[in-house]
Amino acid sequence: MKFEDQYFKSAFSVDCVIFGFDTNALKVLLIRRGAEPMKGSLAIPGDLVSINESLEQGVERVLNQSVGISNLYMEQVYTFGRVDRHPDGRVITIAYYALVNVRDYKLSAASFAESADWYPVSEALELELGFDHNEILQACFGQLKLKVQSAPIGFELLPKKFTLSQLQLLYELILERDLDKRNFRKKILSLDILTPLNEKQKGVAHRPAKLYQFDEEKYRAMKIVGGLNFDAKKNS
Repeated sequence: MKFEDQYFKSAFSVDCVIFGFDTNALKVLLIRRGAEPMKGSLAIPGDLVSINESLEQGVERVLNQSVGISNLYMEQVYTFGRVDRHPDGRVITIAYYALVNVRDYKLSAASFAESADWYPVSEALELELGFDHNEILQACFGQLKLKVQSAPIGFELLPKKFTLSQLQLLYELILERDLDKRNFRKKILSLDILTPLNEKQKGVAHRPAKLYQFDEEKYRAMKIVGGLNFDAKKNS
């Protein structure tokens, strides 16, 4: 067998788990495939990488097709290379996750997708997805859990102005556990990356809470020592 026949008969793809936060739910973007293979199945947005593009260019293209924008926060997670993972042949995929604020972007389905929609992560984890996308979703969600405990990346999911309660809820949804309110706020405020605003919530039934913004310049420059370890107990 020729060298090229033995080693140049596989393809590479990128799959991107796009997480979003919407009011009170952590969500993930899933597409309904409109073409074979796996036509009609729910799946993670992804595509084959062309011979003329890098992996990063491939995932940027997938993101642009899915949410209509590039330059999002994204991180490479893992390479999935099981021999039989794709019914059409040997396809090795590199999984990424990206973070967006759901309300900032209008969804658009890629060329082979029939539709695209947001699903609560808790629900998506129980669905039967195409290919090995259940495994990919689990891996990316697990990486997100680890990341939020070592770097305050949550602002990528939040609106520009937010309350401390919204921020805490986001962390609780990602970590899948309750957090002590007092300890959480003490830890977050001690990082000195939040700017308090002279504004409060509007149009809420309860007492309006103070709004904050992330100081992105401080955030980009900082290094967290010891991680973000929060008390698992929640004050009543």
